[in-house]
Amino acid sequence: MIVRTRFAPSPTGYLHIGGARTALYSYLFAKHYGGKFILRIEDTDRERSTDEAIRAILEGMEWLGLECDEGPFYQTHNIARYQEVLQQLLDSGHAYRCYCSKERLEKMREEQTANKQKPRYDGYCRDREQDASKPHVIRFKNPQLGDVVIEDMVLGKIVYANSELDDLIIARSDGMPTYNFTVVVDDWDMKITHVIRGNDHVNNTPRQVNLFLALGATPPQYGHLPMILDEHGKKLSKRTGAASVMEYREQGILPQALLNYLARLGWSHGDQELFSMAEMIEFFNGQSLSKSGAAINPQKLLWLNQHYMQHSALEDLVSEFNWQLFRLGVNAENSGVETSTIIAVQRERCKTLQEMAEKSVFFYTDVNSHDVKAVANHIDADALRRLGLLQERLIHLSHWNAEHIHTQLQKLCEQEGCKMGQIAQPLRIALTGNTLSPPIDQTVYLLGKEVVQKRLQQFLEGQK
Repeated sequence: MIVRTRFAPSPTGYLHIGGARTALYSYLFAKHYGGKFILRIEDTDRERSTDEAIRAILEGMEWLGLECDEGPFYQTHNIARYQEVLQQLLDSGHAYRCYCSKERLEKMREEQTANKQKPRYDGYCRDREQDASKPHVIRFKNPQLGDVVIEDMVLGKIVYANSELDDLIIARSDGMPTYNFTVVVDDWDMKITHVIRGNDHVNNTPRQVNLFLALGATPPQYGHLPMILDEHGKKLSKRTGAASVMEYREQGILPQALLNYLARLGWSHGDQELFSMAEMIEFFNGQSLSKSGAAINPQKLLWLNQHYMQHSALEDLVSEFNWQLFRLGVNAENSGVETSTIIAVQRERCKTLQEMAEKSVFFYTDVNSHDVKAVANHIDADALRRLGLLQERLIHLSHWNAEHIHTQLQKLCEQEGCKMGQIAQPLRIALTGNTLSPPIDQTVYLLGKEVVQKRLQQFLEGQK
């Protein structure tokens, strides 16, 4: 058997972390067994589905690097096939037209509720004479006897009595097929072998299994993942972390850090915390999946992100760093500054790429303002005089590198009988606008002689 999994989001919003985890697990499971990962966009809800949401989902998948082997497929392109299978179920007696009015259905539910019964369709039209010319929906004729037994990859054995399942609507009055029906047709046609999804779909599963059986098809094996919870063990909301994966990008999180983080939200491999994509694929066999919800931990995500920032190859960070700079109005690719060198001196000091970009803007753009408090604390007549002396030394420096720059700073300290900080901090303020930067000799070197001279001159003139 060739393993075939799918990720099938509805394009009614962004790709959030719960969906991203589902996509990741489906991807890893398929890759572990040498199978195929399919992307399907379930866009039959035309009132809520948007092109913008589709773009957001595809953008999120691309950023995470979860490339599909087949797709993306769109359910709205498959309407003719759904109509064909609907007719097949009608012809075989596994579906029927229901002519019940909204008023009748509402009255039925009210009576069931008053009698403390589970609200469900009573089968009134199940054996009525069929007339396709009258307004109707199409319902699936669910078996009334026996059980639906599901061996869930996560939850274990689940049993549903068919007597507890009603005849669900599989096509609306306008002829549009419904979710539970289209999912079954697509999974059947795409030969999906394993469905990994959130446990909010558990109650749909017995209905879908019965639809598969009515079509003479073998249902896939299911695995229902528990919800991701907030830090307090409650359901995620936008305020507590149910963010788009692209918001994590904006915050400066690396895709490999987020994938590692999501992998551990409901799955484990011993005590291992750090996983490359290759390791996740090697170890993710569908076992060791937790039945209980996992709570998000922002500090752990930051820890992972800092790890990947510090240990990834520099060239693997350049694209995301440049993206962050671009959001700050800096086009690093045309700046003449070697981006990987900036990353090398900054990454030990930052937890996110957003933070790194904000602390690195001065390498790419002129400094037009200086922190007032920093100037008050570090700039006086002696500091300005020393900056003038240093400017002369740097003008005549023939070998422009961090080592020679550091030597000139040391010599000036010895000449002035002062500590390094009494020169380094005023110099840092003049060049960067504040007191935060990589080591001063590296900062001066990376800015270049021309920029350093220009900024020193402007600062000294501005302090007169």
